[in-house]
Amino acid sequence: MINFRLILSIIGILLVILGLAMLIPAAVDLFVSDSDWQVFSAAAAVALFVGGGLFLSNRGAQLELGGRQAFILTTVAWIAMPAFAALPLTFSEMDISYTDAFFEAMSGLTTTGSTVLTGLDTAPPGILLWRALLQWLGGIGIIVMAIAILPLLRIGGMQLFRMESSDATAEKAMPRLTEIVKTIAYIYLFLSIVCAASLWAAGMTFFEAVAHTMTTISTAGFSTSDGSVGYFNSPLIESIIVVFMIMGALPFLMYLHLLQGKPGSFLTDSQVRWFLMIILIGIFIMVLWQMLEENLGFWLALRYATFNVTSIITGTGYATTDYNAWGGFAVTAFFFFMFIGGCAGSTSCGIKVFRFQVLAQTVRCQLMQLIRPSGIYRPEYNKRPLGEDTISAVMSYIFLFLLTFAVLTICLSLTGLDFITAISSAGTAIANVGPGLGDVVGPSGSFQSLPDTAKWLMALGMLLGRLELFTVLVLFSRRFWQR
Repeated sequence: MINFRLILSIIGILLVILGLAMLIPAAVDLFVSDSDWQVFSAAAAVALFVGGGLFLSNRGAQLELGGRQAFILTTVAWIAMPAFAALPLTFSEMDISYTDAFFEAMSGLTTTGSTVLTGLDTAPPGILLWRALLQWLGGIGIIVMAIAILPLLRIGGMQLFRMESSDATAEKAMPRLTEIVKTIAYIYLFLSIVCAASLWAAGMTFFEAVAHTMTTISTAGFSTSDGSVGYFNSPLIESIIVVFMIMGALPFLMYLHLLQGKPGSFLTDSQVRWFLMIILIGIFIMVLWQMLEENLGFWLALRYATFNVTSIITGTGYATTDYNAWGGFAVTAFFFFMFIGGCAGSTSCGIKVFRFQVLAQTVRCQLMQLIRPSGIYRPEYNKRPLGEDTISAVMSYIFLFLLTFAVLTICLSLTGLDFITAISSAGTAIANVGPGLGDVVGPSGSFQSLPDTAKWLMALGMLLGRLELFTVLVLFSRRFWQR
C-alpha cells in the first residue's frame, strides 16, 4: 500500500525549505528598498504555512520509502516546488502571468534555463537572485536524485551507478547514502564559493558573481542580463565559466573519490574520457567552421567555439554570441549538441554520455556477431560486462526519449509555431538546455512570445526530461496503482 502520509510529509519539508529560501531575495530587495520584498515575504509565508501544515499533520508516518512512493514523491515534488516558486514572480514588479511564472520556475528548478523574461538588466535584484537560487537548489536536487533515487529505481540504466552492494539491506544502505549525499552537498557548496570568488576577482560585481555561480555550477544558464555572458565581453570571465560548467557536468562521485585519495578515478572512468573527448571534438569542428566560413581569426574562433559548444553540450545554455548566424552547418551541429548532455551523477542533462557508450558498445557487438557468428561478444562499461537488464533499460530510454521528443514537437507545431521553433523548443525542453534555434527562441531571443499552451507543453517536457521520462510516465500506468 502506498504511504501517502510519508510523501506529504516530505513535500512539506521541501516547501518549508523553499519558503526559507524566499527570505533571501526578500532581504536583498529590502536592503535596496525595492517593494518586491513584500511579495517574497508573503510568498514565503504561504510556502511555510502549507509546507509546515503538511509536515506537522503527517509527521507520524512510517519512515519507509518504497519504490512506488519514490516514483510519486519525485514527480509530485518537482511539480509542487515550481508551483509555489512561481508565486513571487507572478506578483512581482515584472507583472507576468502565472503561466509565464510557472514556466520560469520550472525552467529554473529543472536547470533548463529557458526564459520568458526580458529587461533583465533593469530587473529587481530579488527576482534575479531568486531565478539563480532556484537553479542552484535544482542542481543539488538533481545530484541527490541521480545518486540516491534513480539507481534504486533502475531508471534508464542508472542501476550502473548504484552505491550499495547488491546484498546490502535498505537499513545498511541508507545511512551510507545519507553520508555520501551530505558530503557531496559540501563539495557542491565549496565549488560554488570558489567559482563566485573567481568571477568576482575577474571583474563581475559581487551580486553578478554570486548569481552566475549559482547558474554555472548547476549547469543551468540564467543570467542577470539579456545579453547572457556575452554582456561582460571578457575572455577571462568566459574561461572561468567554461571550467566550472565542465566541473558541474562531471560525476560528483568523482570529487568524492578525490577526497578519499583516489585521484585516478577521473582518468580511469570511461564516461569522463568520452565526455571530454566529445567537447574537444565539438570545439575543433566549430573552430574550423568559423575560420573557413566566417573568416574569423583562430583565437576569436577558439574563444566563441569553446564557450558556446561547452555551454550547449553541458546543457547550461549561456551564450556569448548568436551562433544562429554561423550558418546552416553550425545550427545543425548545435541542434545535435543539445541532446548529448554531461555525465550521470552530475547537474547536467540530456541523454547523457554513458548511454551513448552503452549504445555504441551494443552496436559494436552486434556488428562483430554478424561478422563472426561463432564468436561471443558482450557489451562492456568501464571494462565490466553489461547485464541484459541494463542494456534493455538504456535502449528503452533512448527510444522513449526520441519518441517523446517527436510527440512534443508535433504538439508544439499544433500551437502555431514554425518548424524550427517547434523542433528546437521541444529539444531544448526535454534535454533541459535553455536556448533554442531560430530568430524567436534562439540565443538572442526568448520564449515570451510563445502561446500559453506551448509554454505548458514545454514545462511538461522539462519535467519529463529532468526526471528521466520513466519516473513520470510510469504514474500513468493502471498497473502501477494496483495493489
